[in-house]
Amino acid sequence: MSIHFRGLLDPEDRPKFFFVLAAFVALALYPLVAGQFGIDLVTKIVIYAIFALSLELLVGTTGLVCFGHAALFGIGAYAAVKLSPASDAASIWWLLPASVLVTMLYALFMGSLSLRTKGVYFIMVTLAFAQMAYYVVHDTPLGGGTDGIYLTSKPTIAIGGHTLLNLDDAQTFYAVSVGLLLLVFVFLGVLLRSRFGRALAGIKANEQRMRATGFPTYPYKLAAFAISGGVAGLAGFLYAVKDGYVNPELMSWHLSGSVLIMIILGGLGHLRGALIGAFAFALLQEFFQSEAIWGAFAKHWHLGLGLTIIASVALLPNGLVGLPSQWRARLTGRGGVPGAPNARKGAAT
Repeated sequence: MSIHFRGLLDPEDRPKFFFVLAAFVALALYPLVAGQFGIDLVTKIVIYAIFALSLELLVGTTGLVCFGHAALFGIGAYAAVKLSPASDAASIWWLLPASVLVTMLYALFMGSLSLRTKGVYFIMVTLAFAQMAYYVVHDTPLGGGTDGIYLTSKPTIAIGGHTLLNLDDAQTFYAVSVGLLLLVFVFLGVLLRSRFGRALAGIKANEQRMRATGFPTYPYKLAAFAISGGVAGLAGFLYAVKDGYVNPELMSWHLSGSVLIMIILGGLGHLRGALIGAFAFALLQEFFQSEAIWGAFAKHWHLGLGLTIIASVALLPNGLVGLPSQWRARLTGRGGVPGAPNARKGAAT
């Protein structure tokens, strides 16, 4: 079985590359025109975008629908708080890798058992693992119960005893978050264009055929699960540092459902779809929660958001990332569903 990926700057891929480039340039320049609320909002969305990218690796690339991903996000957040010293600020150089490593270890444990099942059973087992982690922090002193726990001091970025970046500053933390989002995006893009990424695409397309050609699919899926967990743990770490507080709701199944909606809304099978979906979902949520726009109806924001997502799924079968192709198809009078994800096409962007 051969899988061919086009280069990043092939004619068909150039619009994708320039779109991603323009998006990150816009994010870099955003603080120049934004106020405090805007910076705080987009920082939160950037963190959710990293979280969405982690799930995209499982669902969009490998075809593993995980409904317990919030557990990995929450473990990364709790690890950041629990590993931080109570009396002094920790160095991000060891706290960040430690939080990611703790999350990856749980992901390995979770994946080693979950991946022995398939289909709806895999979904239910991952949900069971997430609920198990949720009730551990909810019902025991380990996670502070329903009250959660606070981060006493934010980690520092220092070299030789000299502080380089102060994460207490909103703009500095925003820049660090956007930088990490870029690193994650590039890392996953390179990963998906490697032999490992091609194997994952083959597993999604036809796992039985991959096994017949000599690929041991279980180790590949387990490695993907661990990497996905590490990226989710990174997002959780950033969330804990941003708010200085964590609670069990970070591991609830509602959050797992929300991030799954993000990648479906943006378009499965595309990393840029995870970015678009995270921003679209968060901005729609803010829109329907706005009392200035909706007045008293804003308290029923779930209704408006739900109807919008239903309409999006019905009208955009390939997500927002497929909208340009859908428009071109209608303008040229071509039939079929344009831009459908294909295992032979590069999904790295």
